[in-house]
Amino acid sequence: QVQLVESGGGSVQDGGSLRLSCAASGIIVAIRTMGWYRQAPGKERELVASIMKRGSTAYADSVKGRFTISRDNVKNTVFLQMNSLKPEDTAVYFCAAGGSTTPHPRDYWGQGTRVTVSS
Repeated sequence: QVQLVESGGGSVQDGGSLRLSCAASGIIVAIRTMGWYRQAPGKERELVASIMKRGSTAYADSVKGRFTISRDNVKNTVFLQMNSLKPEDTAVYFCAAGGSTTPHPRDYWGQGTRVTVSS
């Protein structure tokens, strides 16, 4: 099993920045891809960004150029640097990890951290 613990959510104003962190523990060797999803009220959960163990990344079009995902394989931690935040980025952000090599990790989930962007 793998446990994921997120931190770094909060409230910021339009144009602000936040950095999310997600620390993985447990059977780390099972993890190949890590990523972040988000779910806004009344909407489906969507992939925001993901990163493979060797560093390949994927981003949703809505966050390209504003968000950056990175990964520390020694500390088993994934980060999401969010800049130029917009009110439409308001959501609960979930860390996810997967054992496959697809850019959509879904095997393990964190509890979620809330991000609120006010105009």
